[in-house]
Amino acid sequence: MSDKCAIYARVSTDAQCVDNQVPVLTDLANRRGWEIAGIYTEEVSAWKAGHQAELKALLTAASYHQFQYLIVWSLDRLTRQGIGSIMQLFHTFTTYGVTVVSAQEGWTEQSGPFAELMMAITGWVAEFESKRRSERIKAALAAKVSRGEAIGRKSGAKDAKPRKRMGYMLRYADRRK
Repeated sequence: MSDKCAIYARVSTDAQCVDNQVPVLTDLANRRGWEIAGIYTEEVSAWKAGHQAELKALLTAASYHQFQYLIVWSLDRLTRQGIGSIMQLFHTFTTYGVTVVSAQEGWTEQSGPFAELMMAITGWVAEFESKRRSERIKAALAAKVSRGEAIGRKSGAKDAKPRKRMGYMLRYADRRK
């Protein structure tokens, strides 16, 4: 029986696509002789906690021991919520007998203090990058406002497709009637 793996690819916005990640990860699995048990892809920000449905499905499959390896492009594809979050995910996968393999960070297959230190640093860097990007966006929006430029949609603009109802909108929809 050959070892099985799962592939997880994520991009932050629907303007991006996972097409550059999946072939590389599939090739990595094939070179190692691993059977691909599932490919999980999503187009959602890692900051939106609770919105990574494919990550939840991946964790469920891991809990049923459907694969021994998880292949990701890089650790920041799993989460950008910092050190605690990445350590918790690694611990969960390890508890389920799954080794996380990153195509960009070769040290992920190591164990011990070095791997934990590198994981913590990687989690911190991912969170830092995300916060820095957010700060740049806020600064650009503030600059537009100071120049008197409008922010957001033009008046009367319509959505190209219906918006998803989620979060508090969905929970309280019955109260709004």
